[in-house]
Formats: sequence, C-alpha cells, structure tokens
Amino acid sequence: MAEAIPAERRMANDIAANLVHLPGDRAAEAVAGHIGRFWDPRMRTRLFAYVDSGAEGLDPLVVEAVKLLR
Repeated sequence: MAEAIPAERRMANDIAANLVHLPGDRAAEAVAGHIGRFWDPRMRTRLFAYVDSGAEGLDPLVVEAVKLLR
C-alpha cells in the first residue's frame, strides 16, 4: 500500500505549482502570502514541522515560503 501524502505537503505543492509563473522571489512571496492568509495556524505549524524534518517531496518554492513566514 502506498504511503499517504500529508495534506499540507500536497496543498502547499499545489499552491506553488499555481504560482511558479511569477518572476524571481515573487513566487515564494506569493506562496508565503497565501499560506499566511488562508491557512489555519495548526496547518502552518504542521508544514513547518514537515520542513524541519527534511522537506521530502516539497517544492523548493514552499521551502522558501516557509523561510519567509518564519
């Protein structure tokens, strides 16, 4: 049986995929802005923990966005 993908990873990667067209740092800023405005603090906490545990499977834009959010 395949391992379930954490919801925060899937959702954050989807956001990054939709904003990757933005130039340079604006994409990471837009991902951070979306997560900061629309995600429940508990979801952000789980995403931060996922990044801290190695960020396996996360889009690099998400990792950059988490740095901006912190």
